[in-house]
Amino acid sequence: MPEYLVKFVSRSGAASRRGAADRIKSGQVAVNGQTVLDPACMVDPAHDEVVCAGKLLHAPDDSEKVYLMLHKPRGYTTSHRDRHASKLAVELIDLAVAGKLVSAGRLDRDSEGLLIFSNDGDFINRLAHPRYGLTKRYLATADRELSREARQKMVDGMVDQGELLRADAVTPGPAPRTYHVELHEGKKREVRRLLKACGAQTLRLVRLSLGPVELGELAPGRWRKLTPAEVTALCRAAEEV
Repeated sequence: MPEYLVKFVSRSGAASRRGAADRIKSGQVAVNGQTVLDPACMVDPAHDEVVCAGKLLHAPDDSEKVYLMLHKPRGYTTSHRDRHASKLAVELIDLAVAGKLVSAGRLDRDSEGLLIFSNDGDFINRLAHPRYGLTKRYLATADRELSREARQKMVDGMVDQGELLRADAVTPGPAPRTYHVELHEGKKREVRRLLKACGAQTLRLVRLSLGPVELGELAPGRWRKLTPAEVTALCRAAEEV
């Protein structure tokens, strides 16, 4: 089936979507022996020969299941369906199947930390659906100290814009004005809204873990595949709640 040249180059694993466009525009890509500079050129992978930097490209096997974690940096948008986003988190994943990966839940553009991606729809639905209630742990940096009463208020719950917001636990973090916040529903911007209801602004928000899987020492902007043990642990955790 015909598709844009930039998409095929990216799907083949030769580069990310943006990297593929740069390679095409710089004259590194040829179709049937002719250099093509237009990323929007249509090609048919079943019949056209596409070469990038001297290497013949092949369509990937999209049937392989991929499970990975990404440390999303601040300023990146989680959804790759947002046409207005200038930087997409999925573009940091340099894999042929990146365009087919879906995240288990979201982090807003100004938040950082652990995101799990996969092309296994059942796996993603299990991790993201509220009824499975996987615990998410965050490290929030506030612009002021939160009293014991304020932290308890976040655990007791509060109504904001018609929604009940509630943390499972709020404990002091490793530095002044930092707090570990645990919750299992993850409503839109829930941690930020909880802090705001207590009179504090969120200066920084990092997701540290999802269920049994932790971000660890993975650097911002980097990704790695989940180990089989991590995938199994996530599936089991989702079954147990």
